[in-house]
Amino acid sequence: MKRIVKPGALCRGDLIAVVAPASNIKADRLARGVAEIARLGFRSRYDPQILSKDRYTAGSDERRARELIEAFEDHEVKAIWAARGGYGSMRIFDFLDDSSIRKNPKIFIGYSDITALHLYLHKRFGLVTFHGPMVAKDIEAGADHFDEDTLMRAVTSLEPMGRIHSRGLQVLHGSDSAPVSGPLLGGCLTLINSLLATPYELDTRASILFLEDTQARPFAIDRMLTQLKLAGTFEHVRAIIFGEMTECLQTADQGYEIEDVLASCTADLGIPVAWGLESGHSPRGNLTLPLGVRATFDPSFPALQIDEAAVV
Repeated sequence: MKRIVKPGALCRGDLIAVVAPASNIKADRLARGVAEIARLGFRSRYDPQILSKDRYTAGSDERRARELIEAFEDHEVKAIWAARGGYGSMRIFDFLDDSSIRKNPKIFIGYSDITALHLYLHKRFGLVTFHGPMVAKDIEAGADHFDEDTLMRAVTSLEPMGRIHSRGLQVLHGSDSAPVSGPLLGGCLTLINSLLATPYELDTRASILFLEDTQARPFAIDRMLTQLKLAGTFEHVRAIIFGEMTECLQTADQGYEIEDVLASCTADLGIPVAWGLESGHSPRGNLTLPLGVRATFDPSFPALQIDEAAVV
């Protein structure tokens, strides 16, 4: 198993840096998200230029990279929280300073396009990161739009999170298989697919792989999964857990469901496969998942369990 680096636990009153490494954000959503961070018991800070726009990104690549590096370098900041996804995270890789991040491992939270940074931080530093709600998207909409329990347990507790309670998890293959364990890795399928054949391609060996996406047509999901299969990504994976794959059907009367596509594309892998975990693009509450720590998937239940604490 790859050596992992766990960030320090978040405590009440700690300072969180809100960053926008991808698409531009709206001021009213940012304000509501910051207010919700205060309700959760934390302080927050953001770059005055966070509302910048450069086509479809929150300012230039250099601005977004500088914002992220300054958050890692600021010793008062204990966690870094993405405002939203969209597009642009992978564009800042070449502007990041490895030494600043390596010397200052911190909690980093986000999903969707932020998956690119999860992969970057995992590959470069082995940093445990958090696939969870974002400040100007889920958090700003209030407590009904994210799972506060898993968020707080993931970033504040020195104990393993234990079982992740998912109302929608269903087994597609291997319901009679024994439980399997390994590091929990993954994120947005589109981004994991986009980083194939780059230095940041995800090493999935012996892992429990989580994949989720939204608004991708069924044939596009099929294509991405087929590409991952052809690239050998699934060869040594111990289990695959899909998210809800929201809005991935073109119409409601196609004659098949998105889970049929997922089941077909993974039928020959010989490992447990499930779908419906409410993390990421989830309309039912965004569960926070620590990426990089050891987890166990029991397909007979079915249940995902986090076996070690994600923070120190």
